[in-house]
Order: sequence, then structure tokens, then C-alpha cells
Amino acid sequence: MIGVVLKGHDYKYEVAELIKLFTTDFEFVERKSFGRILTNTLLKYNDTIIAKTEYYENYDLKYEFRDHINISGLNEQEIKKATKETIKRSIFKVLKNRLNSYVPWGILTGIRPVKIVHTLLDQGVDEESIRKILKEKYYIMDEKIDLSLEIAKRERIFIYPIDKNKISLYVGIPFCPTRCYYCSFPANPLKQFGHLRKEYVDKLIEEIKGLSKILKDTNKEIETLYIGGGTPTALEKEELDTLITALFKELDLSTIKEFTVEAGRPDTITREKLEVLKKHNVDRISINPQTMNDETLAKIGRDHTVADIVDCFNMARAIGFDNINMDIILGLVDEDLDMVRNTLEEIKKLSPESLTVHTLAVKRASNLKENLDKYELTRYEEMIKMIDLSMEYARDMGLNPYYMYRQKHMLGNLENIGYAKEGYECIYNIQIMEEKQSNYAVGAGSISKFVYVDEDRIERVDNVKNVEQYIDRVDEMIERKRKEIYKNVN
Repeated sequence: MIGVVLKGHDYKYEVAELIKLFTTDFEFVERKSFGRILTNTLLKYNDTIIAKTEYYENYDLKYEFRDHINISGLNEQEIKKATKETIKRSIFKVLKNRLNSYVPWGILTGIRPVKIVHTLLDQGVDEESIRKILKEKYYIMDEKIDLSLEIAKRERIFIYPIDKNKISLYVGIPFCPTRCYYCSFPANPLKQFGHLRKEYVDKLIEEIKGLSKILKDTNKEIETLYIGGGTPTALEKEELDTLITALFKELDLSTIKEFTVEAGRPDTITREKLEVLKKHNVDRISINPQTMNDETLAKIGRDHTVADIVDCFNMARAIGFDNINMDIILGLVDEDLDMVRNTLEEIKKLSPESLTVHTLAVKRASNLKENLDKYELTRYEEMIKMIDLSMEYARDMGLNPYYMYRQKHMLGNLENIGYAKEGYECIYNIQIMEEKQSNYAVGAGSISKFVYVDEDRIERVDNVKNVEQYIDRVDEMIERKRKEIYKNVN
């Protein structure tokens, strides 16, 4: 156990998130004592902020590091940000010296690193200088700097020039056959909530109608449409048809560049449902195995087999879908490198147009977090090998990294990466990750993000997660969005 003492500041949250990159075996204490102690002291001399970190074992100073920054000319918000970064750099250097950990993203914890690259490119900073900033300011390793720059360059043709009148639209379907152990998304099992599907679709259409009026009044144009979940194909084919028919009736979708539906789990996919999607010109679908190992599918709560996944994929191809994404998760319970290799080999045979590789995140709402002691989660070093292997296979399949994000509580402090063949990049994913475009969202548990680029500001408007409450309160969901939008209309 490492005792952590903070002096001159109380940025406990930020310090804790950083230390978790190295170890979870720590606690905040008031003063030095016997054992292992890390102290961080914040000092200010004129316009200079100094952060000093010391590491002691039984009162014996083993290592120390100081970092400083000049804050002259910075506003209050910039000073606060710079202070936190200085504190984190000083702590990072000490922990890196004392603990044997692979921390490739440096002091970044919950930040999307590609956004930093975009900001610097927007400021006219050249690539060599960007590399220096990422390395010296954030302590990011070279291979992750290369990855961030590659993705940023690929994204920019889809993001710029920014058109504030264009939006992306998300439609949430919060039903699933069963709830997977790792899942924290709105996913109401059909056994308990399936009887609500028809009524839910009716209310969802009401919200779509309400949103349609707002879009017309504010002259917004839908660039991409994404139906996600949950599992959208948990709806019956008639319900899917009703919903998509209503979307085209109530909204102007004449200029959309991309229409994605998460077909998701094979145990919900039928020929009839895929034909409904094809009839409505859905041009991108996801069939998400998460793993191509039957024993793992059973452990994570999936009621289907690898053979079912392959059959669904081939059926979609036969119907005419030529843009299919597949999702996998690295770090699933009891999976080793050979099992991940098997998953990638099987996916390589299918040759999807895109592959999204997730690193397991232990989220608060998932069963996996609640039952963490029951699982032997993938060893740290193995996780790194899995990420490298997935990138190797993606490149071999002709897939390029085109978007990336990181989130808290990820195994190995690594990243989620979307790979795609040239010309098959998902515009919706890029826009939602880089947050240069507003994302309007309808449905239970959906979150709208209103992006005010000129003000460098993002406002979130949440819909209620509970399906019954959503059905009863859909008018309130429309009003929440209306209030946020109209208060910012010039």
C-alpha cells in the first residue's frame, strides 16, 4: 500500500486517476508515516507553479522530481488546467521510476488523445512540433504518437470544414436478448421487458416527430443516422419497419451520407429483419461477435455460437450488404493470446469492411464489475500483446485505423480503435469521437451532445434510462432538447 500525501492543493480526483495507471494499491493519508509514502507539494513563486513529488520508504527518500510552468498571461481556467498537468507530470516521473508499469499514454487518463492533435493542427502547429508537445508535455510514447497522428490525418477530411448546420442523429433501442456481463449500455433483457417493444417504438416515433419540428425551425441538416442500442434487431421485423418508415417520413434524410444499424447479436438477426434494413437503404450494419470462441460467448452471457455469427454474416452478404463492421473485445474473461488470435483468424476469413477493437472497460453498471472477484481478468502484459496482435491483423486485412477513444477503467490503460478499408470509414463514429459536430439523440438512455465550436463548449442532455419512465415522459425528453437548443439559437 502506498500512502499519498497532498500539500498545497486538493486535486485528489486527478491524482487518483493518474496513480491508477500504475497501481490501485494506494490511499490518501494526512502525513508521512512508516512504509511507502508518496508526497506531492504544490508551490507558487511569482508567476511560476512548481509541483514537487517525493517517494519515501520507511522515511527514507528514494526518489524525487520537480516540474514547473510559467503561468503569466494565462486566464483562470488555463491556470487550473496547467496546474493539474504540472502536478501529474511530477507524480508520473516518480511512479515511472519506482513502479514497473507500461503506461503508453503518459499522463492522459480519460482524454481522447486525437482531439489534442486536432487542436494543435487547427492552431497551425507542424507535425514535428506536435510530436514534441505530446512527448514532453504529456509523456506519450512514440508508437501512440504515431497512431494519434495517423488517425487525425485520416479524420480531418471528414470533419473539416466544420458546418454548424449539420448534425448526426442517434436512435437508441434499449433491448437485448440477454445482458452481457461487461455491458453498461441501456440493455433491457427481452424476457422482462420484451412486451414493451411496440409501445416503446410508438413513443420513440413521438420523440422523433418532436425533434423533426426543432430541426426544421433551426435549419439543421442530418449528415449521418445511426440506430444503436442495446440491440436494434431485438425489435420484431414489423417494429423495425415501422420505426425506419417513420424516420424517413418525419425527417429530411435526403442528404444523409451514411445510415448505420447495429444488427449486433446473431441471436436477434433473421433474413426478414435484414431485408427490412436493405429495403430502407441502410448502407452500413454491424454484426458484433465480441469473440469467436464458443466457451467465452457462454461465459459473457451470449446465447449464440460462433457458427451463428458466420451464418449471419454470410446471410447479410447474400442479401447485398457490402459495408459490414464487426466488433471484438480484448480482455474478456479467461481469454489468452491464442484465443484472440483465433478470433482474428476467423474474422479475417469473413473480411469485413471495418473492425472495431475494444479493450475491456470495467464500468460501474456492468455485471463484470459487480462480480470482478469471480473472474481472472487478462494479465497486463498479455493485454498489450493482444492490442499489438489486433493491429497486425487489421493491417493485414487492409484495414487502417480511423478513429480511437480511451475510457476510464480500461484494462492495461490502452485504447479502443476502429479500423476500416479505404472509403469505408464510419463518419458517425469520427464525429461522435472528435466532438466537432452536435449529436442529437432519441430513445431511452440516449445522450445528446450539443457542440458549440466557437465557444469550445459542449452541453449534454440526457434522456431517462428506464424504459417505462421514457414511455411515460417522452414529452419531457423532447422539451429537454428544445430548451437547450432554443436558448442558444442566435
